[in-house]
Amino acid sequence: MISDPQVLDFIRKTEDSYPADSNLATAEDNRRNYDIMCAAFRAARPEDLPVADRRIADVPCRIYGEKTPVFVLYVHGGGFVVGGLDSHDDVCAEIADATGLQVIAVDYRLAPEHRWPAQIDDVAAVWRAVERPGVVVGDSAGAALVAGLCLRERGGHEPLGQVLIYPGLGGDRSWLSYSEMAEAPLLRTIDLDAYQTALHGEGLVTDPVARPLLASDLSGLPPAFIVTANVDPLRDDGPAYARRLNDAGVVAEWRNEPELPHGYLRARRSSDRARRSFQAIVAAIVRMSLGGK
Repeated sequence: MISDPQVLDFIRKTEDSYPADSNLATAEDNRRNYDIMCAAFRAARPEDLPVADRRIADVPCRIYGEKTPVFVLYVHGGGFVVGGLDSHDDVCAEIADATGLQVIAVDYRLAPEHRWPAQIDDVAAVWRAVERPGVVVGDSAGAALVAGLCLRERGGHEPLGQVLIYPGLGGDRSWLSYSEMAEAPLLRTIDLDAYQTALHGEGLVTDPVARPLLASDLSGLPPAFIVTANVDPLRDDGPAYARRLNDAGVVAEWRNEPELPHGYLRARRSSDRARRSFQAIVAAIVRMSLGGK
């Protein structure tokens, strides 16, 4: 499944502090393990990059860089249960430094204490309050929120583009990746079930903003850059959404990353594969941002 020694080292380092069963633990224990793991990978911010914490629309946010005409809204992953401003701090700082754009990270409310739609409400509130053209970027659960935001804002204050990094978009569990990668390192199909229960309870989720692949009409949405990890139960969601967008007349590019598992952004400094993927993500953000200049 994975033979790249750099990727295998990344998986081992991750599992040293974040065992597979963390996703099935209590939210408190899961967050503690996740925070320890993220701290182990966290890199120093680029020198001279101004960073400030403030509330926007009463939602905690972290702002990287000075104000620019076009900004990047970053929505972190973590299954809607873990993660926050610190977990993806270095990713956001590096995006701001590499693109020259101001990045605003959103610390949306987490499940199970806050059920859906609290998360998308927070993200949408920040997006609307900034009132500038922007590119929206998210990884994993954050990518689902980004896709949902684009659906919510269609015909209104629409993003210039959406960048979805190993997104979970409500794909059909009969799809191959959910069985073929059911026991993939760093994210298993059983973990997805636990996270969905924390977010929505036991009921059937039919809201297309929560599961964008259920949307009957995807026309008029912003251009999309979708990148998936090949060793990931969520892998098949990305190409399915790209096809649906293309069929609706929306420009959508899909990129799949061989031998990389879910969560590989943290490996961008130690894995050549992850580094190249991160560079492609940065390039897509820059391309999309030019639509607002």
